[in-house]
Amino acid sequence: MSASQSDKIQQIYISGLRNQHAVENQAIELLERQVGRLENYPEMADRMRRHIEESREQARRIEELLSHFDTSHSSMKDTMMSLVGNMAAIGHAAAQDEVVKNTFANFAFEHFEIASYTSLLTLADMANHTAARSALETSLREEKDMAVWIANHIEDTTRRYAERAAQGMQAGV
Repeated sequence: MSASQSDKIQQIYISGLRNQHAVENQAIELLERQVGRLENYPEMADRMRRHIEESREQARRIEELLSHFDTSHSSMKDTMMSLVGNMAAIGHAAAQDEVVKNTFANFAFEHFEIASYTSLLTLADMANHTAARSALETSLREEKDMAVWIANHIEDTTRRYAERAAQGMQAGV
């Protein structure tokens, strides 16, 4: 591989790290908005609080990886993704079945992050950034764990929502 190809791959990798930093900020925004509205789903609120902390740690890990290249995250991307996250959360808040819609969206979002970390691992290898492997694998494992947790709770969340709604109780959150 030529030096110019290596430089281009490194730039693609750095851009991917910046993008994922913005995604982690979006995840934090989404989960913080949701967790404050889950009084009828305490186990979900607890797991989301833990994942918020994991997401903060993931963003910190990405900042460390970027510092290896004497660069940092993109404030513009972080701000834009945060705005997108807030708009998505607001959109679901108006829905009667908010908790169910959020569960679907969170499941999809976790899989987006799984794909992103998988791609970042490939790019780190291509950019010869072997020091990144452990951090990226840890973040990937955390995202997979969260996706599994959500998958394991879709049925229970749907049942609780439907039962509460059928009894005329506040059900969505």
